[in-house]
Amino acid sequence: MLTEEVELGEILKEAARRRTFAIISHPDAGKTTLTEKFLLYAGAIAEAGAVKARTGRRDTRSDWMAMEQERGISVTSTALQFEYRDCVINLLDTPGHRDFSEDTYRVLTAVDAVVMVLDVAKGVEAQTLKLFEVCRSLGLPMITFLNKLDRPGRSPLELLDEIEAKIGVRPTPVTWPVGIPGEFHGVIDRRTGGFTRFERSVRGKTLAPEVEVDASVAATEEGGDWTNAADECGLLDAVGASHDQESFLEGKTSPLFVGSAMNNFGVRSLLDAVVDLIPSPRPRRDVDGQTRSLDAPLSGFVFKIQANMDPAHRDHVAFVRVCSGRFVRGVSLTHAASGRTFSTKYASSLFGSDRSTVEVAFPGDVVGLVNAGELRIGDALYADSPVVFPSFPQFAPELFRRVRVKDPGRAKQFRRGLDQLEREGVLQVLYELDGDPLPVLAAVGQMQFEVFQYRMEHEFGALTEYLSTPYRVARVVTAEDAATLGRIPGVRLLRRGDGTLLLLFESAIRLQTVMRDHPEVDFGALLGSGFSSLT
Repeated sequence: MLTEEVELGEILKEAARRRTFAIISHPDAGKTTLTEKFLLYAGAIAEAGAVKARTGRRDTRSDWMAMEQERGISVTSTALQFEYRDCVINLLDTPGHRDFSEDTYRVLTAVDAVVMVLDVAKGVEAQTLKLFEVCRSLGLPMITFLNKLDRPGRSPLELLDEIEAKIGVRPTPVTWPVGIPGEFHGVIDRRTGGFTRFERSVRGKTLAPEVEVDASVAATEEGGDWTNAADECGLLDAVGASHDQESFLEGKTSPLFVGSAMNNFGVRSLLDAVVDLIPSPRPRRDVDGQTRSLDAPLSGFVFKIQANMDPAHRDHVAFVRVCSGRFVRGVSLTHAASGRTFSTKYASSLFGSDRSTVEVAFPGDVVGLVNAGELRIGDALYADSPVVFPSFPQFAPELFRRVRVKDPGRAKQFRRGLDQLEREGVLQVLYELDGDPLPVLAAVGQMQFEVFQYRMEHEFGALTEYLSTPYRVARVVTAEDAATLGRIPGVRLLRRGDGTLLLLFESAIRLQTVMRDHPEVDFGALLGSGFSSLT
């Protein structure tokens, strides 16, 4: 009995040390650079380099795929774990390309908060809004980082108004810049009134020197820049734009920090905020709405599947977020979907493309289960006490292409690759119930098609080509409604790999017309399924 109490206490203690979050951003806002700088300040790497740095200038990469390395972008998600201030940080890296995939959205189901990075010159862009809608649906608290203040940009006060107007969350600045964008000298910490002056390091590869300066001295040395910053802080005080932890956790406000990830300005303050403000893992609801306590028997869910991370072994890794209990490598779990026993002998932790065996994990951690070919995204795994978590949100595809293999002699490889990439959620695969036998690929963004072709060629040896389709919009329907609606001109009925029926329309106007003529039909938009990370 005593041993059991000790183990339960250890689970709660270790869970309290976890901070599991993702960085979201629009293209080129500095997400990958910030990720590396977090590793630098945590001591996980000796020095860092920019995303487009020359070969050999980086000590680690969160982007493992050759396509990512060639283009200097992120198109897949990986998990990074490191320690900072006696906390275990789980940073789930999400794609930062303009064409987001469902993988970007699904990874948000596995975190407890997000850091939103905004380019001070660009502000809030369309993809930022898409990501935030997912965060809102999942109830995720959000920290905001205004990046690239070392370059010319817009007024931070203007950006505060834009964030509140477009996103609907009130920003509450914790740090505030001294000097305009492009002539950035340091930050005022609004909690203490202190000033931290930053100095550049060589190409931002090492920690930036930080000099704490007394406010009275700063007022003299910084002159008009200090006066302007102090006046703006006074304005923020007057309107009550100060951090409140309760409203932050409710998703109503967003503590805001400023700096330059490239030059390491403000990175330490932001990383401290991850530890101080982001909540530790909380109990998750099951499909019946009941919460599973953190110290309940071991459970978790698959939020990502990735094959061929190690080209030499052609392996298959399922990323599992631990929700409750204590994971020990080798423990036997039950696969909720099939009822079969699943071995965890080959369990790994990921650090970019590097992999190491994980022996123990706790709520909030991410475990990579190798050779997990039978697992699918959203599957629950558990020990002792059964649990099924709500299904993942799915997202209405916006682009559609028919696909075929160029060499009929590679048809077997094509089918194997198609099945594998569908399992991973690279894109959705649709089939007509009658008519054209070629599958239709459905995606959120153009990049998904490029990733599909690249991986089909390099991992499965199947060159593919796309054929255009007239489809522009998709909606889910029941089998009963499909029998009638599938015969309407300009509408086509297809079946997804999981059996879901979708109606594809040639235009949004056609969809609106059909909806008007058939008000009795519920045209599911795919987005949202009740999945929530909160109790």
